[in-house]
Parts: sequence; structure tokens; C-alpha cells
Amino acid sequence: MDSAVDLNARFSRDYADARTKFLSAIRLLGGRQRAYVNPHRGPGGEELATDTAWLGPEQAHNVVVLVCATHGVEGFCGSGAQIDWLLGPGLSEFGRDTALLAVHAINPHGFAWLRRVTEEGCDLNRNFVDFGAALPANPGYDELAEALLPAELSGPVYEAAEEKIRDFRARRGQKAWEEARSGGQWKHKYGFFYGGAAPTWSRRTLETIIAEEHLPARRCVAVIDYHTGLGPHGYGEPICGHEPGTPNLEVARRWYGDALTVPSLGTSSSVVKQGLAEHAWRRFLGEKLVYVALEFGTYPPDAVRRAMQEDHWHHRRGEVDWRAPEIQRAKQALKRHYYPGTRDWQEMVLFRSRQIIRQAIAGLAVL
Repeated sequence: MDSAVDLNARFSRDYADARTKFLSAIRLLGGRQRAYVNPHRGPGGEELATDTAWLGPEQAHNVVVLVCATHGVEGFCGSGAQIDWLLGPGLSEFGRDTALLAVHAINPHGFAWLRRVTEEGCDLNRNFVDFGAALPANPGYDELAEALLPAELSGPVYEAAEEKIRDFRARRGQKAWEEARSGGQWKHKYGFFYGGAAPTWSRRTLETIIAEEHLPARRCVAVIDYHTGLGPHGYGEPICGHEPGTPNLEVARRWYGDALTVPSLGTSSSVVKQGLAEHAWRRFLGEKLVYVALEFGTYPPDAVRRAMQEDHWHHRRGEVDWRAPEIQRAKQALKRHYYPGTRDWQEMVLFRSRQIIRQAIAGLAVL
């Protein structure tokens, strides 16, 4: 990473700061901007919105799409990567028939309130299911629901809950544990990875953006969706959910090489999950889509789980007092576990982000 890069100009201290930097970069570049205003406000009363920026020909046949904050608090990473590309290469490396669409803070409520979930309490990346059909089952989560979010976060009740989890992992194995914990569930409203009971505002907004930008009519759309919290510290893993044998996966392999991982083949740090945003992109774009979730590792999984557990625990009890010391401690712990914010980690994010974007641009150039 170029040591001259101003990391403070790219990464932000909170959602409002990130939004200001993103909009300033778009104004500087003369891009077309749209705002999709969320009906709720931030902890300081600030407006919350999903902002989009379009750079390049309106009728471009190819589009690179950068999405951040699917999981709210993870937006610190993705926003920084988006702003970095805008302030750095911008459109200078794009072909004449390729445009850039940046979707900033698709889950602005989670970003602002330092949560992984939306204002509805949903994991947006489990919300893209057909609510008119039978919802997916997760019996492993059902078995562990009370242990994952116990009545107390310390003492005998907590220790008994952790022992139940250890027993499950010993009996069922690591893969079954990961599928139970993070695969998605639709029964436990305050629990982890809850997919909701209806499409969320963020889901509807993403579907509106796909339609309003006429993405299904393009020749090829390369989506890079930024995530954090899984895998080795600072490493950016391009995770592809396209099914084996599909042309989408073959194209993704040509573009991203051997670093590309596929959950259904067991090569990823992620297990197969239900209700992903990727499924909506596939439904709208079919074989025109090349999708990766660019996942940056932070800290060990059980440490990350504990930070998420505390946040869910506080919100299960009702509306939180944002300024209360125990709430701020829990919020800052969650932020740190999904966004370490150290210079070395930030540099790794930007290097890998630029590399993946360049691979997508190169791939689109030879279609």
C-alpha cells in the first residue's frame, strides 16, 4: 500500500462522518448521486440514508457495483474501501463501456447505531427469502437459541449456556456448529442471524436500486459486497456463492483465480447460508451476474460472537440509552471486533480491495 495514502480521508469515525466523506468524493468527481432516506434517525438525530453514486456512461453495458454496510457496523470497512477507490483510481482504469455504481450504507441504521442488524432487528443477509413460502428451518439454532443468548452474560447461567454450546460442538462437529449459529434462522426474533418476518426497508431499497439503475438490462454486472469478521486477521477472502457448474462461477474463477472460495464446495471460511443478498442479485440478473462477498478477517470467532452477544442482549431488553456507559462499552466492543481500525488492518483492506476491483475491471474488459 502506498504510504502516502491518507487513511483518515478514507476511513471514518462514525456513520455521519462516512456519509459526509462519501458524498464529498462524489461531488468532487461529478458523479450522479441518489439518496434513499431511511424512516428512522441516527443516535444523534442525524438523517439516515442509503446513498448511491454512478460514475461513467449511463448506458454502459458493464457495471462494477460496490456495496457496503450490509451488516451495518461492518460498513466502516466497506465505506473506507469505496471512498479509497473514488479518491484514488476512480474511473481512470475503467473501460469506455463500463460504469461504477457505489451503494453506500445499504443498512444505514445498523451502521449508525453500531449494530449488525437493521432497524427491524433483522440480519439483512438472511432477509432475502420468499416470505410467501415455507421459511427455511434451522433445528441446530433452535436447540441452542437460549444458550446463544442467555438470560445473563456472566455467572452460573452464562457458564451453563457455554457448556451447552461446547457439548453441541463436541457431539456434532465444527461445521454443524457453524451452520447452526450462522446459517440463518427465522424463529427467534432477538437472536443471531434472524432473517425476519417480511422484507426489510434495506432489502426493498436494494431491489429498488437494482431496478432504477436498469442493472438487469446490462450485459454483465460485477458485484463486490464488503464484509468483515470472518477469517484470518486482515485477509480479504473473495467468497462466491454461485453454484458449481454454473457459468457465473466459471467466470468468477477466471477473474479472481485460486483465491476465490465457494462455501458449497467447502473451500470457504463461510458455510452455506440462507437468505443472502446474493440470492436477490441472482434472481434479478441470472447469468449476467458475477458476485463476490469480500470478507475481511478480524478476531477469533468466539471473541466476535461474544461482542455480538452483548449487543443483542442489551437490545432484547428494550430501547437502549445510547449514552449509558455500559451501552457505549458494548457498542465500541462490537465496532472494534468488526472494524479493528488499526493502520496495518486498514492498509490490508485497501490493498485487497483495489486488487479485487482491478480483477473485476480486467475481467469485464475481455468478455
